[in-house]
Amino acid sequence: MYNIDKVRADFPILSRTVYDKPLVYLDNAATTQKPIVVLDAMRDEYLNVNANVHRGVHWMSQQATELHEAARERVRKFINARTAEEIVFTRGTTESINLIASSFVERFMRAGDEVIISTLEHHSNIVPWQLQAQRNGIVLQVIPIDDDGSLRLDEYERLFSPRTKLVSIAHVSNVLGIINPVTEIIRIAHNHSVPVALDGAQSVPHFKVDIQALNCDFFAFSGHKLYGPTGIGVLYGKEEWLDKLPPYQGGGEMIEHVSFLEQTTFERPPLKFEAGTPDYIATHGLATAIDYLESLGMDSIEAHERHLTEYAVDQLRDISDMRFFGISTLKHTSATTHDAVISFLVGNIHPMDLGTILDTLGIAVRTGHHCAQPLMQRLGISGTVRASFGLYNTESEVDLLVSAIRRAALMF
Repeated sequence: MYNIDKVRADFPILSRTVYDKPLVYLDNAATTQKPIVVLDAMRDEYLNVNANVHRGVHWMSQQATELHEAARERVRKFINARTAEEIVFTRGTTESINLIASSFVERFMRAGDEVIISTLEHHSNIVPWQLQAQRNGIVLQVIPIDDDGSLRLDEYERLFSPRTKLVSIAHVSNVLGIINPVTEIIRIAHNHSVPVALDGAQSVPHFKVDIQALNCDFFAFSGHKLYGPTGIGVLYGKEEWLDKLPPYQGGGEMIEHVSFLEQTTFERPPLKFEAGTPDYIATHGLATAIDYLESLGMDSIEAHERHLTEYAVDQLRDISDMRFFGISTLKHTSATTHDAVISFLVGNIHPMDLGTILDTLGIAVRTGHHCAQPLMQRLGISGTVRASFGLYNTESEVDLLVSAIRRAALMF
């Protein structure tokens, strides 16, 4: 394990106060704080090597291009993709999924063809497909869940038909923290010759992901949840799929030849999907964040966050009228069923009221539907309070959370 005090010193924002109380930041599933090394790396590039990439022959452009492409290779190595050409830079998970939805439907689907998603998806893996349903007549098939939040794999397999063209599933639920059985999901889909896209926004920051071992066809994640900058994300796609997909947007950078007299031709992936000037400063920041994570060790991060999650659940269980969602899948003997997220309600206290009280005590949690309204409807609630842990959180912060919830419960 790493030295938690030394790690926290790398994040100066954690030492600030809110309402004269020490900040306890437990909203990491929404976004993570950034270590100084990431901010310094981006500032250094702006000050010393700020030039547009790929198209310039001058020294600074060449240096910026090298940093940008080194970041692509860093991401490739981090998730163990086969080649750097399988790594497309986007603005985040949402844009990555929209890219798949737009380009995949255009190339491989027609009205009446089907995409399988699930009840517990984030809106970013629902709405893009609904837009395609409105525009192109595709059909959404939805995997139901059990009362504990587990996907019904028996029902999942029954959803396949000759018109099923793609499965798009969250690796980890951003509300329940459940790590979905994606290996089995992928195996079943591939048995039907159907590709699988995974939303990895909530998995990559918390445990090691090996894309080749998973054997998924697409994988999306965001830099800002990975202790990196906002506005940068990644879409991994198997080379054979990226070669077949049409461009998502048009402009500079992604073209091979443009003419009014002849057909415009496009670069090969990944540049085919990266129209315009990329956020080359952010890609360098993302690569630096990955360096930071791996200096601590993804296995150590996973163990630390798993311990905090189990410790928090054990403390919170003793609070009267505490109701958890998804926690029944948390097993003390396995690190493969639950991630660093706890969603709960206390009695009849509205989650917004509880979140507001916690905020006055310096504790930042997320309240509401968490961009997962169909899941809330399935659970029969309007929202939850969500505490989500990061690599820098501590047992003492959990103790403060528990104490604050007890105090709030007494007020009601």
